[in-house]
Amino acid sequence: MHTRRTPFIHAALRMSVALAIVIGGLCLAYTSLAIAEPSATKTTDVRATAQAITFSVTLDESIADEPVSGRVFVFLSQRGGGSPMNGPSWFGPEPFFGLDVKELQPGEPIVLDDDADGYPGKLSELAPGRYRAQALLDHDFYRSTPASGGGNFYSDVVDVVIPAEGEAATFEFKLNQTVAAQEFAESEFAKEVEIKSELLSEFHGREVLDRCGIVLPPSYYDEPDRHYPVIYSIPGFGGSHYGAARAAGRFRGGDDAEEFIRVFLTGECKWGHHVYADSANNGPRGAALVSEMIPYIDQNFRTVPQPYARFLTGHSSGGWSSLWLQVTYPDIFGGTWSTAPDPVDFRDFQRVNIYADGELMFVDGDGQRRPLARRGEVPMLWYDDFCKMDDVLKRGGQLRSFEAVFSPRGEDGEPLYLWDRETGEIDLEVAKAWEDYDINLILKRNWDTLGPKLAGKITIIAGGIDTFYLEGAVIKLKATLEELESDAVVEVVPGGDHGSFMTPDVRARIIREMSESFRAHHEDGDEK
Repeated sequence: MHTRRTPFIHAALRMSVALAIVIGGLCLAYTSLAIAEPSATKTTDVRATAQAITFSVTLDESIADEPVSGRVFVFLSQRGGGSPMNGPSWFGPEPFFGLDVKELQPGEPIVLDDDADGYPGKLSELAPGRYRAQALLDHDFYRSTPASGGGNFYSDVVDVVIPAEGEAATFEFKLNQTVAAQEFAESEFAKEVEIKSELLSEFHGREVLDRCGIVLPPSYYDEPDRHYPVIYSIPGFGGSHYGAARAAGRFRGGDDAEEFIRVFLTGECKWGHHVYADSANNGPRGAALVSEMIPYIDQNFRTVPQPYARFLTGHSSGGWSSLWLQVTYPDIFGGTWSTAPDPVDFRDFQRVNIYADGELMFVDGDGQRRPLARRGEVPMLWYDDFCKMDDVLKRGGQLRSFEAVFSPRGEDGEPLYLWDRETGEIDLEVAKAWEDYDINLILKRNWDTLGPKLAGKITIIAGGIDTFYLEGAVIKLKATLEELESDAVVEVVPGGDHGSFMTPDVRARIIREMSESFRAHHEDGDEK
């Protein structure tokens, strides 16, 4: 039986609602939300207590009239401007603290002290100095970042002065504002689809709404009898279907390209990115897409409702998702163009072989600290430190997102840890369960069945020095596909990082290749 292991420090927040990470020319932009910015900061009173440093957070009765369960955060920043709750970022993390609460009563304070999870350490270890601070109660179901969750409660930004070591102080926060739910900016050519998922609702024991954004082709209204092939696009970590509203009029492949209906999916969920894989923690995400959302789109928009007219593409976590869906549902989709996918071979899980006995997540075989991300060849993030951030966030971090998809569910209802948070030792029993999501392994084991169904349907493009060390797994998959005599196209672009190879020419090429594939299967003159 699996047991959960106590985290080393339980660490910190992962992304902000308007997060932009720029790495050697790559900008991963995350959706910005309509969150009211406090008009001014307030300075809290300080009083001595038995604890060295404590934060007291109260849910104001003016915005909540019943108990709320979730996770209380206090975010701190020594940078000017903005709301602390929108941070910290991956590459510039600042201190923050989190504590789960069950049925927090409005008007009754909850105290965060050294029992709270903290990054980079306990609250009592917080460096003295002046900070801007903000509290938030996260109880939203849909979003991966606390500051973006519609209905979450948050406080004003307050100035706090952490006293010198040994001095006691308590700082008070009142949760008196509500995060506004993001709205889809519909237009003539950009539409939002929202349906209740029966499969996901049954799994989670609550109503679950599934959403996507639709971008209609330029001729959609001018040619009312015309039917169109469909491109299903899956954003990377932190992205959502809201990007569809900004995409209307883009994604043209040139004069010789087909017009497509574009469907922007959203992999975002409470645990981070569900990657459209059915899992023990996120539920039947792939099945819901294939059996509920796609039929709805085919019934309500003028698609060509045939497998050869459905194409997949995605980048990063979306790249993994698009490849996973094509391999898992080869009879549903007509081809995937996956770019910079998350690890497609778990023998190289961002340079870690999770199946190897004695392998450690935090240090390599030479005892050197393992990097998780780089700028060029210079390491910028490390497994151990990033894991601490993820564990304080608890849900929605990148590493915990992987565990939520690939790991079994523990007795406490949360995903089992793949590695021990204190030693970094990999649990080989949990790693064994991850085999069910190892795309390279799945192809090897099932090629007799999958091979004929995937002919002409796989294109993968990745950078040769991927920012997150993803190229190693792609190279392994390329070797496997060559051994299997697959016609899959797998390209590793020399010198490319996580996104620099995605030039306008490459994007146009993908559209043209989808157009060619569609035409090769579509009957002349019959667009229905």
